[in-house]
Amino acid sequence: MIKFESFYDAIRSRSIPNPSSEALDSVYEAIVKEKVSNKSGYYNLPFESRAIQDSRQYIQANQEFLCGIKHLVIIGVGGSSLGTKAIDTMLCHLPNRKAIELKFLEHTDPIEISKTLQGITLADTLFLMVSKSGSTIETSSLAKYVIHHFELLSHPKHLVVITDEDSPLCHWAKLKEIYCICIAKNVGGRFSVLSSVGILPLMILGYDVQSLLDGAKIFVMNFLHRKEDHLLRKAIFLAKSRERYQNNVLFSYSSSFKDFNSWYVQLWAESLGKIDAYGKKVGLTPIALIGSIDQHSFLQLIVQGSLDKTVTFLNINRKNYTEPKIPDLRMEFLENTDYVNGASFAKLISKQQIATKETLQAEGIPTDEIVIDFLCEKSVGQLIVYFELLTSCVGKIMDINTYDQPGVEFGKIRLKEMFDVKT
Repeated sequence: MIKFESFYDAIRSRSIPNPSSEALDSVYEAIVKEKVSNKSGYYNLPFESRAIQDSRQYIQANQEFLCGIKHLVIIGVGGSSLGTKAIDTMLCHLPNRKAIELKFLEHTDPIEISKTLQGITLADTLFLMVSKSGSTIETSSLAKYVIHHFELLSHPKHLVVITDEDSPLCHWAKLKEIYCICIAKNVGGRFSVLSSVGILPLMILGYDVQSLLDGAKIFVMNFLHRKEDHLLRKAIFLAKSRERYQNNVLFSYSSSFKDFNSWYVQLWAESLGKIDAYGKKVGLTPIALIGSIDQHSFLQLIVQGSLDKTVTFLNINRKNYTEPKIPDLRMEFLENTDYVNGASFAKLISKQQIATKETLQAEGIPTDEIVIDFLCEKSVGQLIVYFELLTSCVGKIMDINTYDQPGVEFGKIRLKEMFDVKT
């Protein structure tokens, strides 16, 4: 179960009134219309069996080979890697997670490449190349390197491609007899984790991917039946208050969320930083923090810096986490820390989060909170699709195209021109 708090419940301010039922209806109807239009295929992923069927077919056909795999290396950047990394980091504590080391080749930094591939041998490694077209320069360059370094064309079983239907990468894989799984073209990279992009590696790692999709499906169905209108209210608040609150902080109180934070940053930034229908540059800046660590770095800026931030707390219900405890150990000259002696660390971090939240609210900073009872496949599926739907709603209100990234494409064009000049 996930509990969602509302900004409006925390603010209770006449200067920021709750949106009318007509406003909620308008956003809801716009999202339903967008879903029906198939502008973005991510809406349908929780209801489809394609990703599970394609992934299961691959695994069943290669069972003996996969039993010997110790390393799974994903070659991909942004939406091709962040979602899978986020889910694995949140769920790696589960007993069904296999003892396979998951690594990511996503950076063209030569030091990072060498570090990632250290200890990797071809015999016990599967490489997944993930790219919608194959033309992303980071992904194609890294793929060329591992193909050459590990002679993968002579050992095609150690390489699998996940890409768009009928993409250049798809054609290359078929030409070289590389196993290829395709996803729908209208599923954007940053919205693709519930497609084969995430489902295949997560299934290989042993996760219950059906429960992941079921969790997402439950939330989408509740949203469509108007049981999750808190999401509509939040989207309206964020979109309509963007001139006042330009920065949206996700303050996650567990290290399990560190990679989810990175996924959120890409989803939010790349989707909502756009030019609207009137030619105006708009956007909301995502900031990702981990509590309680960042209470000692960024919190000062939130509390006494410019009042241009909203804060969403992402937390785990820690009532069942009674161990470990802080020993009743007294340290000379440090007696002022003894007030936590005997308490569990779960209680400490919970109280730290509450104290931080109350401090921000006292300063008039808008806050809301998401509390997850237990981190499992179903709750993570709900969490993923919650943020995807929230992003779509905000984008619709801001009158932008949530699903393109022309600013990124401009940089790609300029990079190509720079290399062309040199040659």
